[in-house]
Amino acid sequence: MKVTVEHLTKHFGPTVAVNDLSVTFGSGELFALLGPSGCGKTTILNMLSGILPVTAGTIHFDDRDVTALPPEKRNIGLVFQNYALYPHMTVLENICFPLEIKRVPKAERIRRAKSLAELVRIQDLLDRKPSQLSGGQQQRVAIARALVKEPQLLLLDEPLSNLDAKLRVEMREEILRIQRASRITTIFVTHDQEEASSIADEVILLRSGVLQQMGSPRSLYDQPANFFAADFLGAPPINKLRGTVRDGAFYWEGSESLCWRLPLRREAADDTRAILAIRAESVIYPAEGDTLRAKVLERYSINKDELSVLELGGQRMRGFIGGEYDLPLGGEIDIGLRSRGVFLFDEATGERLA
Repeated sequence: MKVTVEHLTKHFGPTVAVNDLSVTFGSGELFALLGPSGCGKTTILNMLSGILPVTAGTIHFDDRDVTALPPEKRNIGLVFQNYALYPHMTVLENICFPLEIKRVPKAERIRRAKSLAELVRIQDLLDRKPSQLSGGQQQRVAIARALVKEPQLLLLDEPLSNLDAKLRVEMREEILRIQRASRITTIFVTHDQEEASSIADEVILLRSGVLQQMGSPRSLYDQPANFFAADFLGAPPINKLRGTVRDGAFYWEGSESLCWRLPLRREAADDTRAILAIRAESVIYPAEGDTLRAKVLERYSINKDELSVLELGGQRMRGFIGGEYDLPLGGEIDIGLRSRGVFLFDEATGERLA
C-alpha cells in the first residue's frame, strides 16, 4: 500500500511539531523517519496511525483519504518502544488478541498466530509469559501481534531503543528480513543514523518538524542537501573547518594563504562565511598534486581503522590513514582530499555551496 501525506502539519499550542510535510511512502518498502529528539518523528507516526488528529494537511492510503478516520479503521500495525505486551497472557494469547477483538474464530486465530510466530522465530516460546522473555523475544512477539491482523501498514516507534548494542544489530537485521518476507509498507522511527542506514530503502531526515532531505541512505551520505544533513550523518562526525570564500576558493579562518579550491554550485560573494566539511575517509595520504600541510597531533585505532587527529591552519580534523604508514606525532605531513565526501556550506544558512 502506498501512503501519501500532503502539507501535513501538527501544532501543540504555539509549538509547531510537524511543519508542512509532503512525502510519499512507496508500497512494500521500508522507510526510516530519522532525526534528533523532538524533530517530529513520533508525532508523524501517531498522525499516520490516527492516534493524533492532524492540524492541517491530508493522509491517503492508496487513493483512500484516511485523514479523519480512527485508528481501528485504518488497518495498521503499531509496535511501540516498550512493546506493550499483556503480562498476564502467554505469547500465543498476546499474538491472538487482535484477532479475538475482531471475533475471528479460535481455530483461525491460532493458525495465523502460529504462522506469524514461525516468521519471527518464536514458535518455541508460545506458552511463556512476557516476564519469561528477553527484550529481543518480547520485540518479536510485539511484531507478530502487529502483523497477525494482516495490516496494510506497519509502524515501528523506536523499537530497538531498549536493547543492548549487540542485540540491536541482530534485531534490525530481523526486522529487515521480516519486512522483506511480508512485503508490508513499513515506517520505522529512529534517532540512530546507523540503524536507519542499515535497513531502510529510503530515509526521511527531519529537523524541528521540517523535512531536510529524503532518499536512499547512500544518497543522503554522499550528497547531503545542506549542512544539517552532512553533520547528522556519519561516524566519526564530519570535520567542520571554518573560513571564508574568496575568489571561488575556501580560505582557512586566520590564514591568508591556506586554501582549498572546489567547484562551486553557485557563485558566492567574497568573504562569505563558510564551512568546509570533510569526511574522515576523504583524507588522502600519501598525496600528490594539490596538498595541504597538516600537523599530526594524535593517532588511535577504531576497530580495524586507524584514525589520525590532524591540525590544519590551527583547526583540528580527523582522517583515516592506514596503519602501515608511520606518522610522526608532532610532525607534519602533506595530505590531499578526495572529491567525494568534501562539501562546502554557507555558515549562516547551511546551504550547500559545493
